[in-house]
Amino acid sequence: MTKIFGEFDEQLSSSQEYLTIQFSPSSIPLKQRWRNNGLSADFMAYYLTAFFPKNEDDPDSVTKQAEIKSAASYIANELLENAMKFNDETSPYPISISLHLHPEKLTFFTTNSVPSQTIDDFQEYIKELTTGEPEELYIRQLEKNAINETDTASRLGFLTMLNDYMARIGWKFERIQQQPEVTTVTTMVQLAV
Repeated sequence: MTKIFGEFDEQLSSSQEYLTIQFSPSSIPLKQRWRNNGLSADFMAYYLTAFFPKNEDDPDSVTKQAEIKSAASYIANELLENAMKFNDETSPYPISISLHLHPEKLTFFTTNSVPSQTIDDFQEYIKELTTGEPEELYIRQLEKNAINETDTASRLGFLTMLNDYMARIGWKFERIQQQPEVTTVTTMVQLAV
């Protein structure tokens, strides 16, 4: 079973410049590593700046590097947080995040296993994200969050990527094992540079 939603580009050519970080669920429970998500995201953003050197004589290059670094850090952190938060804790499947550098864009990938009982709700949310108007969905979600203070899921990460960074987002669900059943989701975020 493979299902694709949004702007998941399976035809994207491989990049020779990339960075991948993988987290094994067997050593330390993934939820205990929550504080490391920001560190990992910042590491990826710092790594990326080597490919966008700043020239102190060119203010545009300084601004561009800062914008790319900030966007990469935000997107990587949101993707990692989602992958950790919604990972199937019963699965030994690792969580991974990759950043690929292409001539005109950055591509982020996170892959994690998904609890089977949450897949339908997640796919319904994705359908809403991919068919709705991002600004309208963002405002509606802000209002929902203000009313329901006990809900821990803000659901603003993907909406911020769409609204603030003009990112293109896609998801690929794959059943990779039958017994016991393991389904993974790969989230792809493309960001023009």
